[in-house]
Amino acid sequence: TTMASFSLCTDCLAEYNDPANRRFHAEPVACPACGPVLRYRDGDREICDNEVALTRAVERLHNGGIVAVKGIGGYHLVCDAGSEAAVERLRRKKQRPHKPLAVMFPAPVQAPLANVEQNVLLSEEDRRFLLQAARPILLLQKRPASQLCDAIAPGLNEVGVMLPYSPLHHLLLNAFGGALVATSANISGEPVLIDNDEVETRLAQVADAFLHHNRSIQRPADDPVYRRIAQHPRPLRLGRGAAPLELALPFELAQPVLAVGAHMKNTITLAWGNRAVVSPHIGEMDSARTMAVFENIINDLEELYKVEYREIICDAHPSYRSTRWAQQQARRQHIPLRRVYHHHAHAAAASVECWSDIEHDEALLAFTWDGVGYGEDGSLWGGEALLGRPGQWRRVATMQPFYLPGGERAGREPWRSAAALCWETGIAYSAMPADNGLLQQAWQRKINAPKTTSVGRLFDAAAALSGVLQQASFEGQAPMVFEALAGYTENFVEMELKNDNNLLITNWSPLVSVMQDTAISQAERASLFHASMARALLQQARVIRSGHEVDTVCLCGGVFQNRLLTQQVIALLEADGFRVRLPELIPVNDAGISFGQIIEYAGLAARRDSQP
Repeated sequence: TTMASFSLCTDCLAEYNDPANRRFHAEPVACPACGPVLRYRDGDREICDNEVALTRAVERLHNGGIVAVKGIGGYHLVCDAGSEAAVERLRRKKQRPHKPLAVMFPAPVQAPLANVEQNVLLSEEDRRFLLQAARPILLLQKRPASQLCDAIAPGLNEVGVMLPYSPLHHLLLNAFGGALVATSANISGEPVLIDNDEVETRLAQVADAFLHHNRSIQRPADDPVYRRIAQHPRPLRLGRGAAPLELALPFELAQPVLAVGAHMKNTITLAWGNRAVVSPHIGEMDSARTMAVFENIINDLEELYKVEYREIICDAHPSYRSTRWAQQQARRQHIPLRRVYHHHAHAAAASVECWSDIEHDEALLAFTWDGVGYGEDGSLWGGEALLGRPGQWRRVATMQPFYLPGGERAGREPWRSAAALCWETGIAYSAMPADNGLLQQAWQRKINAPKTTSVGRLFDAAAALSGVLQQASFEGQAPMVFEALAGYTENFVEMELKNDNNLLITNWSPLVSVMQDTAISQAERASLFHASMARALLQQARVIRSGHEVDTVCLCGGVFQNRLLTQQVIALLEADGFRVRLPELIPVNDAGISFGQIIEYAGLAARRDSQP
């Protein structure tokens, strides 16, 4: 292990070998004489004395500084969570203007949650969840009198809260005497940094100082993130303490298989026999470093479990870097490559938590609402209802398609989705950031304007049309801010549902004028939009049930990370007699795609084997 290089001193060795001692054969046993040591680096000054190093780091933080602190799964960038100036400075240096930052609170033994309770609202279930051994991040609502600065989560009413999970964190937080922002020390979208020298090189312009220790990190792991939706904590990101996640499969695989996941929020899954192992969060597959970590994790899981994959599964999108990597490896190793559609993988992953509720041959209705994914017809899906089971999905409902001007840029520029909806309905859109007459001409000719049915982009459009957010600095910002504005309402905008050759299509066009109606407050418009989308889903589900006698619904895709929408959907469906399942083990976002690829692959294989 990573403690192998620390030889035990005489006292520790005696405790380690004494069966009557509580440290008998405790692998990480160590003391100040023989264990890891701290090293504080601030410019040209270096301190290797443990107590002095810790004291200097705390002083730096009290003076508004940013310190890179080495943990168990990687480094954090930390600063004073009560200082608007310190947090804004961290944002500028990390070039992360709005994305929410996690906060770590001190947890003294006598009252581990006292500081947390002063700043956020806690239920009894939340208390138990935060105190579990893995010390996950849980999104919680801020108290009005919270001492946390607004810059931690601008435009949002929740903050990600976690407790210290290493001895160094406890020492640092207790000595500081308050909460610290603790965000992954990385370049945005990349995996967390773990190497002492690399951190100093890559974050030289971000951190003012570095608090290292000399115990190596064998496997990088970001912090796991959860959000309580419909009474249960749901994973948004698998990480330290939660992954690698081992799951039992309800079938036996003929040979070991590797699923390489999606492009964003990437994870990989290695499966063999009736076992599947989902990796920790890897990140966005845009950089050479992410690809290197991606390959290292694959090799690491193979070595850890003594399994060598003999088949690869990838997303059907031809441009994903994970897909291109899978193609290269399949050719190089002369092994089969299987492609699985993005939304089929979403549905398959969610279906696993429904199987105890249904008969062997019973169909499921999976609503797969997300940003975008490559669909069976080559367009960008994102608002689908799929009927069936893994390997046998059939698209039975969707949203009225529209064309995205600028393609992928729409994900960071919500005004593009808003413009698309206006142009589709023959309405002028005046809130574009510049004169984009050429853009509309390109859109009319369908140049760099892919066809989509994305509910995620509908949320982007609604936020922009309402004047809430025109430009986003991170993926999902517009829907998150829009949700934070909204509340529950029984009012909704009715949308037409038409049947086009056995495909139900919801027409969103009535929402466009409502979202632009300045006689209604932004909060009311946000509430109306959420309620209307929930009603549209119920309308689809009712019609599908009448024609196919399906009673079990599963919800998947990143849109169902939205608590307000999801809880309204669940309440409406259950009141109408449906059984509803929202995954608790696997994230509904793209982090669950690799596991879903395994399930869908097995379903397709079973279907092939059953054919004469």
